[in-house]
Amino acid sequence: MALIEVNHIRHSYLPNPAKDSDFALKEVHHTFEDGGAYALLGPSGCGKTTLLNIISGLLYPSHGQLLFDGRDVTRLSTQERNIAQVFQFPVIYDTMTVYDNLAFPLRNRSVPEAEVDRKVRETLEMIDLTDWANRKARGLTADQKQKISLGRGLVRSDVNAILFDEPLTVIDPHMKWVLRSQLKQLHRRFGYTMVYVTHDQTEALTFADNVVVMYDGEIVQIGTPAELFERPRHTFVGYFIGSPGMNFMPVSVDGHTARLGEQAIELPGAPKEATGAMELGIRPEYVRLGRDGMAVSVSKVEDVGRHKVVHATLEGRDIAAILGEDDEVPAEPRIRFDPAGINIYADSWRVDLDRSGGA
Repeated sequence: MALIEVNHIRHSYLPNPAKDSDFALKEVHHTFEDGGAYALLGPSGCGKTTLLNIISGLLYPSHGQLLFDGRDVTRLSTQERNIAQVFQFPVIYDTMTVYDNLAFPLRNRSVPEAEVDRKVRETLEMIDLTDWANRKARGLTADQKQKISLGRGLVRSDVNAILFDEPLTVIDPHMKWVLRSQLKQLHRRFGYTMVYVTHDQTEALTFADNVVVMYDGEIVQIGTPAELFERPRHTFVGYFIGSPGMNFMPVSVDGHTARLGEQAIELPGAPKEATGAMELGIRPEYVRLGRDGMAVSVSKVEDVGRHKVVHATLEGRDIAAILGEDDEVPAEPRIRFDPAGINIYADSWRVDLDRSGGA
């Protein structure tokens, strides 16, 4: 495994990029720690697959440097980097058996046959395909084929990292959960450096120790699932993470007080050195719906099983709140904001609050 340093990398698919909008990756500077499990999360077109392909060697960056354990690999091929990559659609040899699919990369490297057999059988057990070893790959299900793709990366002892490019897209929902769990177990057991690209927040948050959220060719936040949920650094992170996402409302701020229309909202602290367009962000889980607080107009209540999502309007702004499955919506509903869930943003970036003093 390797420590991977992405050193001020920029990339454009155009021959002569002149402005920021010409770059698929505007500038990425980050270190993937040896043995870490990372997810690159973001919408289509945000640059996550471009970054993954630069790490793997399928793309060479327009600018910047890529280091593996301090060694410059920026212009080396995928083979020279010893990278295993699992793609969205399984890449396997249909006419070979499952066993031979896993043995192929080892035999390609002239590994002795006894060692090939030992490694293949060990990997078959890891990916739960021992009973299918002698079956042709052609007749297997999509999730079994994707397991073979994964196994081809795991079978090699020389890989510096295993990269996944939306590997569960073609897998049915139940098997997605099973394969995610198996990947997590394999990571904990063997400590592979893993980088996993997805647009699905559930996949990212359940797989990774650290999630790298990308937006418009940039990394906007790196953090644990809890950090992304509780303290989104950028409004995009708040919107993208969570179901429903964070509520955002334009406010004016004076010390410990935010004003939304006629409403004054007490803040847990005063923003430090904040300038620009101000917004208050709060997740639906921290919006308290009852008979106290600010009057709202409820437009819709969604029953999603374990809880209800209440959609309402506050001072002309849409806002969502979470209620318990057995809680009722009052006839004259009002809301309060739990101070623990309040975030303040200036020009889309979260600002720290000075929690000393009072209003």
